[in-house]
Amino acid sequence: MISSNDFRTGTTIELDGSVWRVVEFLHVKPGKGSAFVRTKLKNAQTGSVVEKTFRAGETVPQATLEKRTMQHTYKDGDQYVFMDMETYEEARLNPEQMGTSVNYLKEEMEADIVFWGDQVLEVQLPTSVILEVTETDPGVKGDTATGGTKPAIVETGAQVMVPLFISIGEKIKVDTRDGSYLGRE
Repeated sequence: MISSNDFRTGTTIELDGSVWRVVEFLHVKPGKGSAFVRTKLKNAQTGSVVEKTFRAGETVPQATLEKRTMQHTYKDGDQYVFMDMETYEEARLNPEQMGTSVNYLKEEMEADIVFWGDQVLEVQLPTSVILEVTETDPGVKGDTATGGTKPAIVETGAQVMVPLFISIGEKIKVDTRDGSYLGRE
């Protein structure tokens, strides 16, 4: 159990059989009446956001999440198979559970998988990955780093906006949080 006074951004709680993450919180002490905590909660399974008010000191169950580092071994049909490198247990995830991380996931890449009991809540990739450009318009002599961007398709199938001088076959560094180009490797 956790008190509403101890809420912080990122705290996970259980409400109505779901896991909710505190996105924002505000302790309010009105001049008249008792204090309360106004929160904005995001559902870890569905992504929906709600605002909820708790009395100061009210206790709610804290969600116990387990983060395991697992390696993506292969893709079986539309499922992504991950293996725990310590216990050799496998976890099969569908594209909905993977979210946007499918755009930057390569075989044999390690990822942190967050579990709530047996249920997968999210897949956390490293903040940047190195991917090879497989498709883009050809670079033209004279194109500069500040001259603009063009779309490029990387080896995982994701589209990334890259500078004009990038050509097919080059390896680039991509930010997995927003899909932005970070540089050449």
